[in-house]
Amino acid sequence: MDSRQLSYFLAVVDHEGFVRAAEHLHLAQPSLSQAIKALERKLDTPLFHRHSRGVTLTEAGRALVGPARQVLRDLQVAGETISAVKGLRHGRIDIASMPSPAIDPLSDLIAEFGRRAPGVTVNVVAAATAERTIEIVRSGSCELGVLGTPHPLHDADLVTRRLRSQRFVLITSGDDAAPEGALRREDLAGRRLIAGPRGTGMRSLIEEMRSRGIDLDVVVETEHREQVLTLVAGGVGSAVLTDGWGAVARRMGLRVLDLEPPAHLDLWLITRRAPITPAAREFWDMVEHGDR
Repeated sequence: MDSRQLSYFLAVVDHEGFVRAAEHLHLAQPSLSQAIKALERKLDTPLFHRHSRGVTLTEAGRALVGPARQVLRDLQVAGETISAVKGLRHGRIDIASMPSPAIDPLSDLIAEFGRRAPGVTVNVVAAATAERTIEIVRSGSCELGVLGTPHPLHDADLVTRRLRSQRFVLITSGDDAAPEGALRREDLAGRRLIAGPRGTGMRSLIEEMRSRGIDLDVVVETEHREQVLTLVAGGVGSAVLTDGWGAVARRMGLRVLDLEPPAHLDLWLITRRAPITPAAREFWDMVEHGDR
């Protein structure tokens, strides 16, 4: 098999079918189908179940996904290593990130990296939860991941680097009557809240407060974290978010109130225990050495 066939195979996997994969590859669908069939003949096993609703991976197909990603990533590492030796400053980094750390600190890290390596493209992939971020990095789809978790992060498959912590705050409308200063968690009783899905730090804190008898009403649940502030501004409810959103919220005329006792989310940079491209290594080293 060759790298082109593997890249076609992963395109079908990632885009959940031949039609979208062919569009992404700017390739005629019959040509893509023929390439996959040639790969299946070479491996002497079908990789996809083909049916009226599209395709699903066979057991052999599922087994091939991880090795295929690693082969293509290794080829990328090899090519970019040669380019780095030749003094070229180009390449691409794929970073999976949860919404809150994507705002802060990832935006600042990307800005600093852009000054250090202006020829490198940074591609940020959205991940709603810490588990999803880890899954994307483990699979090899992205070399780096940025996530937040209220618990220590230990994973034998990953190299981890703690970035810092963010405090949870209540973001509410500009005309909210809550007094200035910190707000006790008990004072949130009866509030209508906008929350993320289960598995997110903000939702875990809400469920923890509920378990302690604080009456909280989740009126909107959304995976689109950028939608939360718009809903707060529209008077739908308040939101428990990290203080990384505070600057944006204040610019929108919203109030940002500390919660007591405080709760924090630890932010982490992660990568697999495998070779990474020179561009990704430079990004990692920039963070690790604090040279930013």
